[in-house]
Amino acid sequence: MKILLACNAGMSTSLLVQKLQKEAASRGLDAEIIANPLNKALELIDGADVFLLGPQIAYAKADVEAAAGSIPVAVIPMVDYGRMNAAKILDDALELIK
Repeated sequence: MKILLACNAGMSTSLLVQKLQKEAASRGLDAEIIANPLNKALELIDGADVFLLGPQIAYAKADVEAAAGSIPVAVIPMVDYGRMNAAKILDDALELIK
């Protein structure tokens, strides 16, 4: 499974990726979780199972959906992002992949 995250600069999302990787590993999931600034993330969209946007770039959701085709796109809720709630964010991503 490939989860792609995008934000403005990639800094805070990089910390979230680490937490998501630990959460996925603790569940025995084989997950590739990548974070990049939005323009770079769009270049890596091929093969992604889900594309998550940081709340600071929620405005870009429609454009990302257009580029993503059938790949589900969602904005990470501000409260989960702020708390780095990896378990909830991973649950949300898995639900979108189903």
